[in-house]
Amino acid sequence: MVDNDNAGSLAPRRHGSPLHPTILFAAKIILPVLAILLTAQSPAFAINDKYRKQLEQSGCTQVSETQGCDIHKSKAENAKAGFTNPATDNSTTQTPYAGQWVAKSDAGATVATIRIDAKEQVWVNGKRVDAKRTDGTLQFHQGKLTFTLQGDRRLTGEDYWTDSDAGTKGPIEIE
Repeated sequence: MVDNDNAGSLAPRRHGSPLHPTILFAAKIILPVLAILLTAQSPAFAINDKYRKQLEQSGCTQVSETQGCDIHKSKAENAKAGFTNPATDNSTTQTPYAGQWVAKSDAGATVATIRIDAKEQVWVNGKRVDAKRTDGTLQFHQGKLTFTLQGDRRLTGEDYWTDSDAGTKGPIEIE
């Protein structure tokens, strides 16, 4: 028997289930799925602060720890055992730009002498100039001259200088 007084209403029905079928569907199916989705999207932190500090102090990584690096030992002890963390070991990291460079004209004449130290401080003809890294290069200026050194040392012929005033360009070579 159908109760026409409550047809389409969300009010409790007099016979059978007290809730409308769509509410039952939402309660039984949609709410648990929604709860699972919300739980799955909550942020998760891979390691806690104490463990991160242990990794830093020991020179280990999560991967090297599985290979035998001991997080309870010092960096020196783990390095002696053959484990190093390149991300935290700055002592061996060297810039590809460090050294003495010479900017030459097409005729072979010296345009400028360049010195770059391990901290990427740059001197052009003995004067300190500001340098910046951009798109895999180190760029710096002196007057109208712009110097560009390629960071990937496997690429040859990519180190050059340009004179914006004269419109000339030439190679830079390491000494």
